[in-house]
Amino acid sequence: MNAIHIPLTLPKMLHLQKISLVQFRNYVQQEFSFTSKVIGICGLNGSGKTTLLDAIYYLGFTKSYFTRNDSQNVHHGLSGMRIKGDFVLKNEPHEIVAILRENNKKEFSLNGDDYKKFSEHIGRFPCVMIAPDDVAMVVGVSEERRKFVDTILSQLDRNYLQDLIDYTKILQQRNSFLKQAAESGKTNESLFQIINEQLSQKGIAIFKQRTTFLSEFILLVLEFYARISGKGDNVSINYSSNLQNGEMLQLLQLSRQKDMLLQRTTIGIHKDDLEIKMGDTAFKNDASQGQRKSLLFAFKLAEWQTLKTKKGFAPILLLDDVFEKLDELRMHNLLQWVCSNEDGQVFITDTHSARLQQQLNAINVTFQLMELGERRVNDYGQEQV
Repeated sequence: MNAIHIPLTLPKMLHLQKISLVQFRNYVQQEFSFTSKVIGICGLNGSGKTTLLDAIYYLGFTKSYFTRNDSQNVHHGLSGMRIKGDFVLKNEPHEIVAILRENNKKEFSLNGDDYKKFSEHIGRFPCVMIAPDDVAMVVGVSEERRKFVDTILSQLDRNYLQDLIDYTKILQQRNSFLKQAAESGKTNESLFQIINEQLSQKGIAIFKQRTTFLSEFILLVLEFYARISGKGDNVSINYSSNLQNGEMLQLLQLSRQKDMLLQRTTIGIHKDDLEIKMGDTAFKNDASQGQRKSLLFAFKLAEWQTLKTKKGFAPILLLDDVFEKLDELRMHNLLQWVCSNEDGQVFITDTHSARLQQQLNAINVTFQLMELGERRVNDYGQEQV
């Protein structure tokens, strides 16, 4: 199929112009240039589609979306890796470089300046990833939903991110204290009180921010769900926290005996959850595959919209193999919204280039199509002949 090429005028808020990968996952050395707001990336499984999206995510978060261990991102049999991205943010060029040395020392820089703390980079070049296994966020354990909420708030407020880092460290100290006390049969009461007070202080700060944030965010999720699915399906979402039942310091004191017995902290914001229901039953028990994916997309698009609103520009949206188990209407509704937005850059992977091309043509947007297996890149305009 031939295409009419239309000259592209990229939005200058936040977009990625070029990325180069050296020894990152299944790429030994490769460079990609992006010339459109919407980029379709096609190829068979194992061709590097997901790796390319993960590399973009890495430049935004200083880490992989899929693994915590950086050494697992290095091409098999080699040592070290490097990712470099050329971005434009508010009409200003920026170069981000991530390096993992042969000795596993990690370096991260912006415009040639190395970060002393990687956390300082979080939120500066925001992006939102949607991957197939993310459905665990709506039907899996509470940790997945807490991580999701924390990821958004950490990009919006560095104080929140620091409170979360501090809380995690203090929680580890308290759990170690409980284990040592159980093994020795002795308790340093003054030290235990200090730990409880520190944990409570950080926990309360996090709880207050989550409460304020989720009061609006949940409504946005439900709005997106109805837009994608075409109906509300009587879905409800509620924030659940121990701290809704009393002050954290008092709750820690009340749970002391149980915590000593189990040798871990059983109350606190690390136990928070989002309770999702469809009618009177748990969403995960009755929801179809299409409903589960629709709710996942609703959460992620609400994240995208929230970051855009708070920061004044759209995050980069990364959609990895999202079309499986999604009917034609839901797919159209999803693409219509994410690709027609006037200033956000969107990367979409699919194993079927014809399917993706057809869907993008249907919503009348200009897009760039990359076929990784054959290393072909084409620009497609709004009209096809």
